[in-house]
Amino acid sequence: MEIKRIDITFDTRSDSKGKDPDSASKTLKQYHKLLWSKPLPGGKLFRLDDKRSGSYLYHKSELGEFFLSSDSVIHTYFRWPKTQHIIAQVPKDVMNYFYTLAWTVGGFMVFPGNSINRKHTMNQARGINKRINDRFDLTMECIRMYYQDETSPLFEAIKRYDDFFSLFVDFKGYCEFFMLQDLVNDDYTRVNFFLPFEGFISNPIPRDLDEYNVYMKNNIDFIKKRNQRIDAYNKQIM
Repeated sequence: MEIKRIDITFDTRSDSKGKDPDSASKTLKQYHKLLWSKPLPGGKLFRLDDKRSGSYLYHKSELGEFFLSSDSVIHTYFRWPKTQHIIAQVPKDVMNYFYTLAWTVGGFMVFPGNSINRKHTMNQARGINKRINDRFDLTMECIRMYYQDETSPLFEAIKRYDDFFSLFVDFKGYCEFFMLQDLVNDDYTRVNFFLPFEGFISNPIPRDLDEYNVYMKNNIDFIKKRNQRIDAYNKQIM
């Protein structure tokens, strides 16, 4: 299965047979391979292999050896018990639109997927940390702080994968490589948070309908803009 054209409207659940698209969608896997097999900020090619047994995506060269996994990074909290009282107040057509959009290619990332010293991977760490709760904007703030050598709730998890994050040189390089410019300001010094950010001290889950609507709008805006970037890039390389 070799894909050249990326459909930014494609719902990755449609070829996952009821399983997690991160592991089961063959189309998503090919999208990742096509998008992220390209020159790094330093100029060297980061070519991904999807044929290595036991690995989702794989790279080995003088740059190092990397085992990457897919991660859905747009958390709708659609099925979370703690947010059901909020979700019930959102019009169904609006909720379905957000939920479906989250499953398009713009709602996914790749992170190192190999466990080191039996500790949590990036995906696992950002999911279980109560200061992050799977929020991608907060994950991005942790990555920004990592490049500044500042501590954060995910610093140790990110630091375990120094070799991967060093490929992108700095936060700007990371954002540009993964087409995340719409989640940061123009000079890459600040993350555009989905909700007002006061440090990692408050519960990151939206507290009421008003907060959820702001959170949802900002997520939708980000996914749509990232999808547009992905589409423009795909047309350039076709």
